[in-house]
Amino acid sequence: MAGFVQIIEYRTSKPDEIAALMEDFRAKREAEGDGPAPTRSIACADRDEPGRYFAIVEFESYEAAMENSQRADTTEMSEKMMELCDGPGKFYNLDVVASTQ
Repeated sequence: MAGFVQIIEYRTSKPDEIAALMEDFRAKREAEGDGPAPTRSIACADRDEPGRYFAIVEFESYEAAMENSQRADTTEMSEKMMELCDGPGKFYNLDVVASTQ
């Protein structure tokens, strides 16, 4: 089974600003159409802990994810996102071992 997932756990009192930042990033990346890009992303709010959020980003492979992470636009977006967070984010790098639809 191929695939790779990055999960970013973060806390923020500015979820709308982060959502707008992520949407702007997605739209620009889609318009440019160059380089590696996520195959899918999901933004989640924790029902049990208000203010805690997760960004779940899927890639074709670990290599594609690492190439994406090295892009200047990814670094810029990540820095802007962390400025909107209430503390540092926590990153998880996960190999996909099974998936169902």
